[in-house]
Amino acid sequence: MKILSIITQKPSSTGSGIYLTEILKSYQHLGEEQAVICGVTKEDRLPDIPSVDFFPVYYESEELPYPVLGMSDEMPYNSTRYKDLTKEMLEQFERAFSKKLEEVMSVFSPDLILCHHLYLLTALVREKCPQIPIFAFCHNTDLRQMEKHDLEKERIVRNIQKLDKIFTPKEAQRQEVLRLYGVEPEKVINIGIGYNAEELGLPTGDVLSPHGIPRRREIRSASGEKYAKGEYWDLLFAGKLGEKKGVFSLLRSLEALYQKGRKNFRLFMVGDNGNQEEKEAVFALAKTCNYPIYFLGRLDYSDLIPWYEFSDCFLLPSFFDAVPMTVIESLACGNKVVLTALEGLEDFFTENLPTAPIFFVELPPRKNADEIPEEVLPVFEERLEKQIAQCMDSEYSKMISMGNLSWDGIAEKVLSYLDFL
Repeated sequence: MKILSIITQKPSSTGSGIYLTEILKSYQHLGEEQAVICGVTKEDRLPDIPSVDFFPVYYESEELPYPVLGMSDEMPYNSTRYKDLTKEMLEQFERAFSKKLEEVMSVFSPDLILCHHLYLLTALVREKCPQIPIFAFCHNTDLRQMEKHDLEKERIVRNIQKLDKIFTPKEAQRQEVLRLYGVEPEKVINIGIGYNAEELGLPTGDVLSPHGIPRRREIRSASGEKYAKGEYWDLLFAGKLGEKKGVFSLLRSLEALYQKGRKNFRLFMVGDNGNQEEKEAVFALAKTCNYPIYFLGRLDYSDLIPWYEFSDCFLLPSFFDAVPMTVIESLACGNKVVLTALEGLEDFFTENLPTAPIFFVELPPRKNADEIPEEVLPVFEERLEKQIAQCMDSEYSKMISMGNLSWDGIAEKVLSYLDFL
């Protein structure tokens, strides 16, 4: 079978890009013939997956002279917000991707198209390819764009309704898809999320078990600094260094914990932010904190895995997310997790990983889908502080079973729905 995957933005750089890359690998395992259309800059490195042909559309070029469009308003790289698109920019976007789609259709002729995000490019692909089965993955950030502004909204809704199947990570997203797009319920399927069992797991080799679960004895950063296991609890954050990932609240909560006499922890932060002003605000707040904080920058997936194996607790106090892949990955490597109790997340983990050592933080009412009013932030941060302390204090000596969460399983399930068309 010939499968064409399409995404507006960079593969591998965010959750949806990693999702795309892992699905590509799974179909490669299954022997499917594949091509990919994605949006990158000429400086970007494309994933190296055998027998997968990439057809990049280049941003920051004469044809498309602005940074990569980001499904989040704050991306970990320089990006353009959808709400800032002018009529001319929109026309440039449509011309560039339509031209690339025509090129791929002439040389590849797919049997199935898989689009990522229920948004503008997916709507365009449906218009251009009315006779080919098109399945699409919802990644949650598309829902946020639909809620925030009206860019091409009627056109997007009209064409999303014409998709053959839509896959959501959990029931909360499925209900939002039904509400926002008015799609026929039988078209929308919860498919979950996977992890790479070949690459992720407990560390082996030079390990020790200071808190029960085997951990790497030591690790080096990309700049050469060496960190060794000792008296510290090693805490890890991986994501965009911004407000909506809860970074400011995380730093303040840990400082409150430190000031109460809990001084046996250090924080490692993986990630970046294309918004330089917000990133500098994170660094400025970090300088006021008394506990050790180490910024590791943006890491490739393969470079992040050793940090999962070294850390004890993974922290993600995000204000808006679907099922974060980093949480699944960190659990697979033996971490305990502190996570905000976003809609449907507790149900997802109860169903799929019922014994996972996750400490949920209740969110106060939000102003928008991804914003907590400033006046209730102290309440949230106090809850976060308590859950981090509980996470560190809890026993965890027997690794959980990761169940049936696999990318190959998701890839096979997607193809099974072709039988119903």
